[in-house]
Order: sequence, then C-alpha cells, then structure tokens
Amino acid sequence: MPGLVVEGGAFRGAYTDGALDALIAHNIEFPYIIGVSAGISNAYSYASKQFGRNWKILEQYRGDKRYLGARNFLTCKSLFGLDFIYDEIPNKLIPFDYEALRSYPGKLLAGVTNARTGKAEYFEPDFSDRTFQILRATCALPLFFPVIRVQGKEYYDGGMADPIPIRRAIDDGNRKNLIILTREPGYRKTAGRSTKLSAAAIGRRYPALKEVVLHRHIGYNKTVALCEKLEQQGQAVILRPCANINVGRFEGDIVKLRRLYEAGYADAEAKLEQIRGLF
Repeated sequence: MPGLVVEGGAFRGAYTDGALDALIAHNIEFPYIIGVSAGISNAYSYASKQFGRNWKILEQYRGDKRYLGARNFLTCKSLFGLDFIYDEIPNKLIPFDYEALRSYPGKLLAGVTNARTGKAEYFEPDFSDRTFQILRATCALPLFFPVIRVQGKEYYDGGMADPIPIRRAIDDGNRKNLIILTREPGYRKTAGRSTKLSAAAIGRRYPALKEVVLHRHIGYNKTVALCEKLEQQGQAVILRPCANINVGRFEGDIVKLRRLYEAGYADAEAKLEQIRGLF
C-alpha cells in the first residue's frame, strides 16, 4: 500500500497545496495519508477532493486580520483567528465537504504532540466535530497558539514531536511513499538562541516539551536524511520546493505564495510517472 506523507510549514504549505491539487487533477488517490500541521490540514481538502479549495482560502484570506493578526490574541489567545479559520471559513465562507471526507476510503492521520508527555500521537478524523479540534491541535505552534484539548488531553503542533511522520507510515505497512516537504533540498534545521528561549518558555508549564524543542532539529535532520535514503532506494518519491522560491513561515506576499503553489503543482506533474509507480 502506498502512503502520502506531508510536512507542515505554515504558509510554506502553499507548495503542498499545489502538489495535492495536481494529484486531484490526475485522479491519484492515496489510500493512506499522514501529516502534521498545515500539511495535514491541506490534505483534508485533498481527501475530500476539493480542488483549489486550499489556494482559494489563502488567496482570499491571507491578508485578512481575522485570519492572522495580533488582535486575535485578545479573542482566542492566538496569532491566528482560530474560530475564523476552523469554523467560519469551512462552515460558511468556503465550505468544507464533510460527506466527501466521510466517503474517503483510506486512512487519514493527523499527528499531534502531547503537551504532558512530549510524545507524538495520531488522530483519525472526528466526523462529529465541525470546528476541527484535531486540526487546531496539529497546527498549535507554542507561543502562537494556546494549548488545544482533544478528548481531555492537551496538545500542541504535531511537527514538534514528529515533523515528517515517514516512520509511522512505514510502521503502518506503507513500503512506498510520496513525501511532500516544504523546505528546499539541502536544508538542515539548526538550533540557536531563539530555540533555547522558546524551550525555556514552554518548559515552565510543560517540562516534557523543553527537551522536544531543544532537540527537534536533530530529529528533523535525521528524518530528512531517511527520506532521501528511501528515495535513493526507490521506496519514496520526494516533492520539495527549489531554493530560489524564498517564502517564510508567515509569508504575506500573495504573489510569492502563488509562485510556490504553482511550483508544487508543476513538480507533481513532472513526477507523475514516478508517483504512479508507487502504486
């Protein structure tokens, strides 16, 4: 069984949006999808076969202060407008097709980080929840989001404990995988002063997360190396943006984001034969 593994990266996920739209356009449906943060949030619209929905949201609302703005800290303790993003947009403005997601025949897993243990956990969709608590949890960057509660437990961004969940995909029986990354070839994560400050801040309330933050770059780099090894062995296809498209995590330039979306679409089309070969 082939798997689809998607990295997070906030607005760098525009690349993932393009790649997923290309898969929809060419009728390529993976029977297993796993990811974290913006990656798996975007993949929900792929699983529901809503071509262009993710880009439409970015295009219309990236510059809207209800979506991203400091005032949101007053209403939902987050830089992002959580109720606007996870309730008003999917339920009123750009509707999410819940029934199409329910009809998706495969397995869909969103990775989260348990705030108390620092360990990765994975959730399948909760069809009774129309405000996307699981997606809020997987996107909950510490310091930018409040902790999110799901089934009575506290969670933060899935990218902290398992930023590229390829190992879980393999453990679940997916011997070949399409891996969509949001950083360029050669990128390696480093830890600096801001890492130590973040670790100290979050560690005061959640001690288990301090070590997760301090050592995240080591695990991330090892996982990227594993992905590259799998590709060399013919067990994976990797899609990732080239270095000349410089887009930040909180990128506000819609022209740059469009270029990134188009790059993802073009890269997926360029590797269609390899992607189909995973099945």
